[in-house]
Amino acid sequence: MTIEEMKNKKKEYGFTNMQISVLSGVPLGTVQKIFGGATKAPRYETIEAIEKILNPMEAGRILYNHINDEEFTKHFVMEPAPAYKVNTGKKAVHWSSNGKIGNKTIEDYIKLPEGARVELIDGNLYDMAAPTTLHQKIAAEILYLFESFIRSNDGPCVPFIAPTDVQLDCDDKTMVQPDVFVICDRDKIKKARVFGAPDFAIEVVSPGNWNMDMSVKLNKYKAAGVREYWTVSPEQNAINVYEFEKGDLPCCYTFDDKVPVGIWDGRCEVDFKEIYKRLKFMFDMDE
Repeated sequence: MTIEEMKNKKKEYGFTNMQISVLSGVPLGTVQKIFGGATKAPRYETIEAIEKILNPMEAGRILYNHINDEEFTKHFVMEPAPAYKVNTGKKAVHWSSNGKIGNKTIEDYIKLPEGARVELIDGNLYDMAAPTTLHQKIAAEILYLFESFIRSNDGPCVPFIAPTDVQLDCDDKTMVQPDVFVICDRDKIKKARVFGAPDFAIEVVSPGNWNMDMSVKLNKYKAAGVREYWTVSPEQNAINVYEFEKGDLPCCYTFDDKVPVGIWDGRCEVDFKEIYKRLKFMFDMDE
């Protein structure tokens, strides 16, 4: 299938770039560049992944079961699956919830193979894709800035980066791994994990996890007592800052802005323009 044929099929079925990205696993930025004409010769694997979604049989199945964006995102992004799969080396390990939603515990989580990228939220296990290089570098830049600020001010807070387990609700139903988070009550820090809500958490959003970070985790962090939550979306050039003690609506920023950290009364700022400048070559990558 040529790019022009794919464009026609996309228009015929009414798929959005985000839907194609989520369904095919191709990064949203790559999908946008292909259908926007910026990428003239995508890799064969990319074309093959998108072609599968635009196949008439597959497209018909998706359209029949999911008429609008709300139903689409509910099914493909937010709804916890009754089973999940973790790849370990050449073997695939399957774990089943026996058709029951919300019946998993931290005991089940701990039994997972070492290196499994999974989070437990309200008894549901969510398989997590490995982060991209850009995702990891943004998180690392923020962690370095926080480390420097805390040390220069001789502060008590401790910053962490994923994968670090956080037993968010202090119960046996939720274990998350925020991309970057800060603990100011050192009694919450145990050898195996953090026990309780961080003061501050950041999730770097990618096409495959955007609804999880923007909805499921947003509500979960708020309910657990996280004071401040940021979502950083490099694909959308957007940073949303939630200070839950001040209200539910976010302050919105871009990668042109310096963003103040509320838990430190704005004395620490993340200069996203500088981060973009240093990582621009990664933002420009097709894949």
